Amino acid sequence: MLNTETPSTRHPDLDTYATPALLDAFVDDQTAAVAAVKAALPQLAAAVDAAVPRIRAGGRLLYAGAGTSGRLGVLDSVELYPTFSWPRERAVAVIAGGQGAMFVAVEGAEDDRAQGAAEMAALNPGPNDVALLLAASGGTPYVLGAIEAARAAGALTIGFANNPGAPVTAQADIGITLDTGPEVISGSTRLKAGTSQKIALNTFSSALMVRLNKVYGNLMVDLKATNVKLVKRAVALTMRASGASEADAQAALAQCDHHVKTALVMLKRGVGADAARTLLDAADGSVSKALAA
Repeated sequence: MLNTETPSTRHPDLDTYATPALLDAFVDDQTAAVAAVKAALPQLAAAVDAAVPRIRAGGRLLYAGAGTSGRLGVLDSVELYPTFSWPRERAVAVIAGGQGAMFVAVEGAEDDRAQGAAEMAALNPGPNDVALLLAASGGTPYVLGAIEAARAAGALTIGFANNPGAPVTAQADIGITLDTGPEVISGSTRLKAGTSQKIALNTFSSALMVRLNKVYGNLMVDLKATNVKLVKRAVALTMRASGASEADAQAALAQCDHHVKTALVMLKRGVGADAARTLLDAADGSVSKALAA
C-alpha cells in the first residue's frame, strides 16, 4: 500500500478526540510537510537551476495535475502575474476534468491518461518550456499522460509526488519526492501531502522569479499594482528601497505606470522613466545591476 494510502498509526481513535485535541492532531501533522520539502531541497535546487536558462530563453511554465494537486498547480500559475508581473501566457495550467474541476470535483477524470497527454500536447510544449507534473500518489494516469507528451516535445519535466519510487518522479527529468507519509485521515492527501506540494511549488516558482531578477534584496519590486492595496504596497516598497519621501515615490510611480523597479532606478539614479527602463533593459531587469551601471 502507498504511504499516502496507509492508515496512520498515530491517531487510530481520532473520531473520539475532544475538539482541541482533534485540531492539535491536524495541525501537528502538518509539520511533516515542511520536513518533507526540506528533505527534497537538493532536487528542488536542481530543478530551479535547470529551469532558469530555459525560461530566460522564452520558455513557459506548464502545470498539470488532478484534484488537489491540479488546483495547487493552477493556483501557482495564476499568482505569478500579480506577484511578479509574469505574463499569464507563460504560466499555463491544465487540470483533469477541465477548468470546472477547480470548483467541482471531477473524480473520474484523473484516470484518463490519453486526455492528460492530449491537453499537454495542446499547449504545444517545446524545448524551452518547463513542465511541472503533480500527483500525490505519483501514479495518476492523467498526469502520466501529460508527462509523456511533455517529454516527447523536449520540454524539461519536473515530477512531484508524495510516495517514494513513484512513476511520475521516475519518468521526469527531475523527480521531487515529498515523502509525507500517512495522513491523519487515511488517504486524504488534501492534508499534509497537499501542504507539501504548495510549499514546494511556492519555493520553486519564487526562487525562479528571484533568479529572473523579479526581486530587489528581498522586496517584491516587480508586482502588478492592479488594485488599491497593491498601489499602496508599490508606494511603500518604493519608499523603503529608495529612501524617498511618500510624495516623491508617488510622483515617480505615476510616471512609470506604478512599476516599482522603474521608479527605484529613477529615484536612485536621478533619471526619467525612459532612461530608467533603458538601464533596466541593459541589466536584464536587475535593479542592482542597473543601479551599479
